Amino acid sequence: MFLPTIYLASSSPRRRDLLNQINLPHIVIATDVDESLPGEMPPAEQVMELSRRKARAAARQLAVGVIIAADTVVVLNNEVLGKPENEADALAILERLQGATHEVYTGLTVLELPGERVLTDFERTTVKMREADRAELMRYVQSGEPLDKAGAYGIQGLASVFVEGIRGCYFNVVGLPITRLVLMLKKMDIDVSAYWR
Repeated sequence: MFLPTIYLASSSPRRRDLLNQINLPHIVIATDVDESLPGEMPPAEQVMELSRRKARAAARQLAVGVIIAADTVVVLNNEVLGKPENEADALAILERLQGATHEVYTGLTVLELPGERVLTDFERTTVKMREADRAELMRYVQSGEPLDKAGAYGIQGLASVFVEGIRGCYFNVVGLPITRLVLMLKKMDIDVSAYWR
């Protein structure tokens, strides 16, 4: 069975870890895309569009292979919360999330070369945070963990102590909805389990 080379158009260590977790060999390919979008675009559309841009940027560097690209955002009361600009911004975002339920959206694009057959979809998960006091949040911010993450937290790390519950795909909150990805690859006639040798 021919197994195409898989490329991950992301520098996220969390996404790399998740692909390693399912024993899917891959090569990381760096992309640089314009992430500006119309403000009125719904979150699901935003993440799908950005994942498509990342996949196409990677495709310009390759002749053959399968590219996986993703984009994740945190949404609170219909407002997209991106990565914090600094520690003060991280603290402000985390304070807004306390005691509230928010949504995490990840857009996924799988692009096959040659031919540029493309599939794009998204996953949505709701997350409920417990109330945490300012001292806890400050210590979390000072750990450095929230500074490179959408919504200023990593569910798989220290921030797990703040999460009261989730509804939907846990891996989506980490940044790569595994089941959704596997089903999209199947539509491309790629069976992830075939790589388990």
